Amino acid sequence: MGTIMAGFMLTAMAQEAKEEIMQNIALTGSNYLAYRGPQKQLTKAPKGYQPFYISHYGRHGSRYLIGDTDYNWPVQTLEKADSLNKLSPLGKDVLRRMNMIRNEARKRTGELSPLGALQHRQIARRMYERFPEVFQGDVCIDAKSTVVIRCILSMENELQELLIKNPRLRITHDASEHDMYFMNQQDDKLYNMKMPRRAQLKYDEYKRQHNNYSRVLNSLFNDNDYATYDVDGERLVSLLFKHACNLQSTELRKDITLYDLFTKEELYEFWQQANAWWYITYGPSPLSGGVQPFSQRNLLRNIIQQADSCLQLEHPGATLRFGHETMVMPLTCLLNLNGYGEPIDDLNQVNASGWHNYNIFPMGANIQFIFYRNKKKGPLLVKVLLNEDEATLPLSDQSLSPYYKWEDVRSYYLQKLDSYQE
Repeated sequence: MGTIMAGFMLTAMAQEAKEEIMQNIALTGSNYLAYRGPQKQLTKAPKGYQPFYISHYGRHGSRYLIGDTDYNWPVQTLEKADSLNKLSPLGKDVLRRMNMIRNEARKRTGELSPLGALQHRQIARRMYERFPEVFQGDVCIDAKSTVVIRCILSMENELQELLIKNPRLRITHDASEHDMYFMNQQDDKLYNMKMPRRAQLKYDEYKRQHNNYSRVLNSLFNDNDYATYDVDGERLVSLLFKHACNLQSTELRKDITLYDLFTKEELYEFWQQANAWWYITYGPSPLSGGVQPFSQRNLLRNIIQQADSCLQLEHPGATLRFGHETMVMPLTCLLNLNGYGEPIDDLNQVNASGWHNYNIFPMGANIQFIFYRNKKKGPLLVKVLLNEDEATLPLSDQSLSPYYKWEDVRSYYLQKLDSYQE
């Protein structure tokens, strides 16, 4: 009975992702999904408790693709075919659209888009309006960014919005290599373990089960032999899918799409490939040793240590950090928010187990620790928001969930960090 019920639940979770994607194909973008904002209402705090400190790590907002190759190679491939009269009418139109996309991104690759700036202003506005007690008076807001310009601009947009709300805020902000050991930790040992041979073989097998680029490829050309033998078809279609996903982050989203090249089933299959890849390389996958989330051990220690210091203050304000999805994803798994840190042996069960990457690290993704206290009595409490929605923590005491005793949270994660052998 237990096995039957487990199988039913897995099927239901897989169906949930498919239904969500069928209703909103933008979700297939994975880390290219433009930030949607909170999807749920917040739970009222326990009686007598008020928020008084926020600790945060957020990804930069929507951006252009990183590197000229992603823009140039598809255009050059289609231009060559066009010069040989090998493009179909659809192929010619895709070439036109790709030239528009490349022109918009010229000399802007990897940079924050206007939508990305707006996302961070909106996040800051909601943070202020949801937890106004944290930002009262002339409190200090300490903000740090990685040294990448899209992250710095994301930070500045949030800070500007907070200053509009309260000009008395005392803000410090910085972006320095000095802090990269926790803001964007580089761990060569873990990096080299991301895709060991066994994992690569398993992923290649999984990818073959979900790879169906041939129909799209052949629709672009009037000569199937040319498409088969003279074009790197898988690369071309994969890049067109990548651009289709990232268009939602640019101003061109108002004028053109590339999603029309794909059926919804094809989009779903592409997303499943990406979902499995992210689970192996940045998630808790046993195929990569189950240790990739520990790449953010310095970040989690910093969050705890900063909280230990700030919680001694009467009015500590907020600690804001701005970086990348390759920090948000493993930090989410290290914290095991909403069960995203659970090991899954079979790649075919990743989606079915409810591990859906679009819920973790869209453009503008963020994790917020909201601290509460009762001035009359009671322990310090904390709740964690993932993309501004309340998350569950893997603690035994769920009596106040989504609120947890900070003492228990702190102890649990310090023990977890101490268990990791570098």
